[in-house]
Amino acid sequence: GDIVEFGAPFGFGLEAGSKPELLLTMSCLVARGSPDALLICNGYKDLEYVSLALIARTMGLNTVIVLEQEEELDIVVEASRRLNIRPVVGMRAKLRTKHAGHFGATSGEKGKFGLNAAQILSVVAKLKALGMLDCLQLLHFHIGSQIPTTALLADGVGEAAQIYCELARLGAAMRVIDVGGGLGIDYDGTHSAETDMSVAYSLEEYAAAVVAAVGRVCDRKGVQHPVICSESGRALVSHHSVLIFEAFSATAPASNMMDPATAYLLDELTDDCRNDYRNLMASAVRGDFDTCGLYADQLKRRCAEQFKEGVLGLEHLAAVDGLCEIVARGMGAAEGPRRYHINLSVFTSLPDMWAIEQLFPIIPIQRLQERPAVDGVLSDLTCDSDGKVDQFIGGRSSLPLHELPSHGTRGYYLGMFLGGAYQEALGGLHNLFGGPSVVRVSQSDGPHCFAVTRAAPGPSCADVLRAMQHEPEVMFEVLKQRTTDDGATAAALARAFGSMPYLSFDAEEAAAMSSAESSGMSSDSEGSAAGAAEDDDEEWEFMRGLTV
Repeated sequence: GDIVEFGAPFGFGLEAGSKPELLLTMSCLVARGSPDALLICNGYKDLEYVSLALIARTMGLNTVIVLEQEEELDIVVEASRRLNIRPVVGMRAKLRTKHAGHFGATSGEKGKFGLNAAQILSVVAKLKALGMLDCLQLLHFHIGSQIPTTALLADGVGEAAQIYCELARLGAAMRVIDVGGGLGIDYDGTHSAETDMSVAYSLEEYAAAVVAAVGRVCDRKGVQHPVICSESGRALVSHHSVLIFEAFSATAPASNMMDPATAYLLDELTDDCRNDYRNLMASAVRGDFDTCGLYADQLKRRCAEQFKEGVLGLEHLAAVDGLCEIVARGMGAAEGPRRYHINLSVFTSLPDMWAIEQLFPIIPIQRLQERPAVDGVLSDLTCDSDGKVDQFIGGRSSLPLHELPSHGTRGYYLGMFLGGAYQEALGGLHNLFGGPSVVRVSQSDGPHCFAVTRAAPGPSCADVLRAMQHEPEVMFEVLKQRTTDDGATAAALARAFGSMPYLSFDAEEAAAMSSAESSGMSSDSEGSAAGAAEDDDEEWEFMRGLTV
């Protein structure tokens, strides 16, 4: 809504690809948009979708129904006759121009969307026969997201402009060319076309390439210059969102000192294992690191086999592992990155990182005056081994981080940037982790020029269960029947349903909860839940009123 309002003086419009999106865009444009703004209706369509788009025209919206398939024209004609509303139609052309990489998969002749040359001519012939060729006013195309260079962009736009001019020659009342998406984001800061993570142009260079390519073709063909619009969603919204999350623990650094008990346990190894141990130490003393590594691997392998046979105990395995780690450090082997455990779900909050190996900038957002000295990777809360982040901007397989604060202090927070496009909508509910809490920050006249204008807690355990078609109210009643105390257990259950799925490390909150339980909190589920809700409301109301 804010973007529409800000863009109203410039005729900023919206694009929809489904019926819910169409309802949302209609309401935004009616409430805050310019009367000249375009409402582009993309995606596969049925009669209900097309009828809704036509109804939008009666509300004064500049709706254009873009044909993704040839057969959609029949639906548009049927809905137009039923409602007695004359449509404005566009068509999506399937270009020959294609770019490589993951994001180019929807372009080219084998692309998922659009009409080929024969289908375009067929649509024109049908519209002409129906006396509706004047309804065809827009040409849409999409080369692919993250277009890497202006050379490729100009090639695709030039091809589309040729089609636009041909449609004008055939009698269509062409007015608009929609260049689709593709305006890229420089995720890795390289400003290059080497990977999908960056683009080799600026916003000004992108716009200049589009305008020049369209103008060149139209001038050559003697066709009036069209209105040019784009659907640059990624570029518009990527910067609007920052995901802030907490690292609550990390694996311990490797030790360079041998536990005195280790030597005693090593003496208990079998003869062949002790021989490997002696050879390992002798190689280390000589500085023969290659041989040292071979004996370390052999010792670990032999001990593992004897553990499986029941000859060695768990303490022996731990002693051998510790010894080999110390020897490796002494040989100069680099310590592997430490694992930082983060309080989120990659599948919910960073789905593109998992699904398509998209990289986003991630940095600590506190202790910025201290140089980070630890190489770390990030591991999420889920039970899935893919729930990790171990690839970072710049080709790094670890992230420079700080040592975690000492026990009893606040957590260590990191931020992920440029994730405002797609991540929230694509996120799932793996392990029943819902979305994060949302804080809306706007510019203000305060000393620091910003204010928290909205704060909304994320979905509770009950919300997530309900989204998966469970009934938390029924579940609570079933569990409450098994309680045998004076109501404290039922109150704890009610709070559990009302809490967020993520971990909470607030010591004061935990102490208050313990005190409340010992004082005999009411077992009435509604009362307990209401009390928790009131506490949440107070905290979030404070956030809403915060201006700094």
